[in-house]
Amino acid sequence: MTDLHLYDPFEQMQFSDQHCFLCGTSITPAHRTPVFGEWLQQQYNLQDKELLQLDKSITTYKALTIPCCDRCHLEHIIPLEQQVAQAAAQGKKGLEALPPQRLFQWIGKMYYGMLITELIREMDPVITPQYPISEEPKMLGKFREFFKVLQSLRVSMIFSDFLPCSLFLLEVSPEEDEVPFEYQDELRTMVFSIKLGEVAIVCKLLDNGIIRRALGKLYKLTEGHALHPVQLAEFKARVFYAAYIFNVVPEYFIRTVKPQDTTLLLDTLIDDVTSEVFNPWEMPAYAHMLEEMLKPWSIRAQDILKDPQQPLSFLLDEQANLRAIRHFDKKSFIL
Repeated sequence: MTDLHLYDPFEQMQFSDQHCFLCGTSITPAHRTPVFGEWLQQQYNLQDKELLQLDKSITTYKALTIPCCDRCHLEHIIPLEQQVAQAAAQGKKGLEALPPQRLFQWIGKMYYGMLITELIREMDPVITPQYPISEEPKMLGKFREFFKVLQSLRVSMIFSDFLPCSLFLLEVSPEEDEVPFEYQDELRTMVFSIKLGEVAIVCKLLDNGIIRRALGKLYKLTEGHALHPVQLAEFKARVFYAAYIFNVVPEYFIRTVKPQDTTLLLDTLIDDVTSEVFNPWEMPAYAHMLEEMLKPWSIRAQDILKDPQQPLSFLLDEQANLRAIRHFDKKSFIL
């Protein structure tokens, strides 16, 4: 008989090294799976590179593991990582050929791995974070909805006419790019970016594709073009800021399960009647987000807003067409 039962660790805040993160099975602390796949660590030599966590503590990619039972590790996690590794080896075309739900699961697993690492630490009475996520009911409700759809990794699940995220795949010019791997996330706004060689994936989780539609015109302009890294930084800033002002939380509902069913069918609902989908776009706040992304080029918010009516953009020219940047010259943009 097919197991269609969903695990809900949020009901009793069951976050510990004694329960599998994906199914809740009781395990020993020795049962772990890496947040970042071993193939990813090996390919980009990440094992000993440092990661800054939400509580400002430092870990490494190799050390960042989460509790996982043998069954979930062997039947769900390893096949997922193998499938993504094979796709990534073929570049952007390979990743585009993956079912979007599979890419959502891969990104979601890494994001959730970072999140529950934080939640497990917060369950330790010795550690008292300054702003504990576990004490924010609204945030926990959002994470609970996200975990419901992430379990499509373990339980056969069909999303009815929606994908729970906005996915962007961008090509980066290898001639101008010296950084083979980059990773950024923002746990609270549920936005994530990862760069694998000449391909960057930017994702806003739990928005049902709304931000992708909002940025659809810009995204379409990038198709068939290899972006300069400074253009990628701007694209990420736009997605990260859109995630910051995104103001609704989708809810997911399982259709009635019949005895013969082997798959869950999920519907979704967004309350866009009592709440605005986006808070207002405030240019100074966006400029600070862009400034953060542009740190490698030392471009400041005051440079970005030198002309508030025409903020600095490396992606678009004055006619709103995609800029062609081959060799970036900061002085040509900032006079």
